[in-house]
Amino acid sequence: MRTATLWAALVTGLLSMLLLGDGMAVNLLVVAVPATLAVYFAGRRAGRRPRAWSLVWGAGGLALLVVPSVRAAEWPSFLAVVTALAAGSLALHGGRTWPAVLLGPVGVFTAVVTGPAWAWQGLRERAGGDRSKVGPALRSLAAAAGLLLVFGVLFAQADAAFADLLGALVPDVSTEDGPWRVLLLMLGLFGTLAAARTAAAPTRWDRVQVPAGVARGRVEWALPLIGLIVLFAAFNAVQLAVLFGGYDAVLAQTGLTYAQYARQGFWQLLTATLLTLAVIVVALRWAPRTRSSDRTLVRAVLGTLCALALVVVASAVRRMDMYVEAYGLTRLRISVVAMELWLGLVILFIIAAGVWGARLLPRAVAVSALAGVLAFGFMSPDELIAERNVERYESTGRFDLEYARGLSADAVPVLDRLEEPMRSCALRDIAAELDEERDTPWYATSWGEAEARRILAERPVAAEVSGPPSGPTCGESRWEPEPLVR
Repeated sequence: MRTATLWAALVTGLLSMLLLGDGMAVNLLVVAVPATLAVYFAGRRAGRRPRAWSLVWGAGGLALLVVPSVRAAEWPSFLAVVTALAAGSLALHGGRTWPAVLLGPVGVFTAVVTGPAWAWQGLRERAGGDRSKVGPALRSLAAAAGLLLVFGVLFAQADAAFADLLGALVPDVSTEDGPWRVLLLMLGLFGTLAAARTAAAPTRWDRVQVPAGVARGRVEWALPLIGLIVLFAAFNAVQLAVLFGGYDAVLAQTGLTYAQYARQGFWQLLTATLLTLAVIVVALRWAPRTRSSDRTLVRAVLGTLCALALVVVASAVRRMDMYVEAYGLTRLRISVVAMELWLGLVILFIIAAGVWGARLLPRAVAVSALAGVLAFGFMSPDELIAERNVERYESTGRFDLEYARGLSADAVPVLDRLEEPMRSCALRDIAAELDEERDTPWYATSWGEAEARRILAERPVAAEVSGPPSGPTCGESRWEPEPLVR
């Protein structure tokens, strides 16, 4: 173990303790820098060199950590951070098979216990087994910390401008959140040591052998799938006639409205898409593979099933679009549509693998998931939800005020377009939340929050807001003519 690895891990732990306790934003990238250096030093010491795919996963993970710094909404930021950890673990382990891609994202957790032990052994080796060599380093750190503390306090008391500068740069750590800060220190230190240990000696998930399934006869294998294809074809024929035949076709065929028809079947179609992927996986495991004609049969049957499954995906997305037209856009609706679109992309990858080979299929699926989460975070889903609902309000006069109040600061630029008193009603809770968090340090403040504060500073919300001429205030009514089913 290089000494630089230990120093980088220690710096990561200290930065985690000082910066991460106030929220997630640019501080995640600041903490990621020494952690990445620790991984690099450990890998080089072990003789490993970064490969192209490891760089792809690593760059993708760092890009995902940018999402919390630009978006105020916590839910896409949390998804981005979790995916970034998975991408980082893939970068450490490498691999191109399904076991490597599926187990790699969680493989780094196996080093959480061995990482600190490995670091302690490396520390003793660097000291030559003599504790007397460790003492001077610890005393040097204590002396440096003491000098900085004493003279920093003196200079802060001597000059108010310097005190303000120091206060902006140095986090305010109180005794009340001491246990939380210590936990962040441990997470940063031990997490970095686990990542460094993995970089030095990764688990080779590519070596996990998955036994091949027993090949079935043509009739036994193909007959159930052909029956399923016939069912898919019949369903898709109805979908094409109803969904693309217009509103009159929906009423004539079902007696339902667009919204009722869409709500009736979206979740079933999403489940059908997932089950179709499971059927394809099982079918490939039992597929006949003795002759070239067997391989042609497998490609034809599964290719047809995949093509019909794409129509099911399109039908599910169309249903949700109809539902949004009637009732507006919400976080749940935009999330499941994004999930359905990604499943459709996976089906396209399977079709491509049947034509050109499946060697890159595991990595392609993983890259698409990483890119999808990254795009989902950068497109600002809360802002998109507000945009769609404001457009609906401008065209129909219907607006779910209660739901708009629960959006994050990312929605402020769009909600600011509303006319009073609706604007102040929609922005009041968001403005109050931002006012409560006005003392949040710069490194824990996202660009979305900063932009929202700027807009609200230029056009503050009204202190008292009255509702429509009929009477209710915005605190008493959502001003929504019909109840919403989210």
